[in-house]
Amino acid sequence: MGLPVLDIEWPGLPASVSVLSTTRQGGVSEAPYDDGAGGGGLNLGTHVGDTEHAVSHNRALLRQQLPSEPVWLTQVHGTRVINADSLPPSTEADASIATRAGVVCTIMTADCTPVLLADSRGRVVGAAHAGWRGLASGVLETTVNAMRDCGAEEILAWLGPGIGPQAFEVGEDVLNAFAHLQADASVFRAIPGRPGKFLADLPALAKRALAGVGVTQVAGGEHCTVTDPKRFYSFRRDRTTGRMASMIWLS
Repeated sequence: MGLPVLDIEWPGLPASVSVLSTTRQGGVSEAPYDDGAGGGGLNLGTHVGDTEHAVSHNRALLRQQLPSEPVWLTQVHGTRVINADSLPPSTEADASIATRAGVVCTIMTADCTPVLLADSRGRVVGAAHAGWRGLASGVLETTVNAMRDCGAEEILAWLGPGIGPQAFEVGEDVLNAFAHLQADASVFRAIPGRPGKFLADLPALAKRALAGVGVTQVAGGEHCTVTDPKRFYSFRRDRTTGRMASMIWLS
């Protein structure tokens, strides 16, 4: 029996590329990192207060479904991209790419959007951590350019579970970080009666960034972590919570 993972619909994904995105279900973590229904949760984050034993057990369960140990990054909401084919001494980064078979590029999230990327010929893959700070700083553009430096041509993208446009309330600091989009009501909508508060569409921001570097075939983006507590962890909803993982690798 495998873990209860997300059913990923990604048209055009090459047969040589494999993907996996976990939920909060199927592990051994106890509350507040549980599955939300009284059972064990599949928290994969070592930095959120869960016990070392529980996280190690959860990662071991996940490892059974993968060709190798995932490339776990220390994510800092920046734009650094590492080539996971040969890991550098520091894995403090918010994206990774790979050209070797079996190297599992991995992003952990609990509201930020995980973005998986694949060359249409199945030669290069990547994964990026796309919260609003990373998007404003250009993490997706940097990741796509790194993939192209490794030979990628046409690139496809999939947006994993993240905070949805009806749940992502932001202030003027976020609005100002995307000054060129402030007047675009499809990305930022003012909340009536609440001056200085807006609803931001994180998947739309990710799609804008991808389109800016020529990536227009984008799937996913429909799963909201905040409004689906049965399947997903959400930092915005629960504050103390676990982390899920979205992974991609060349078979």
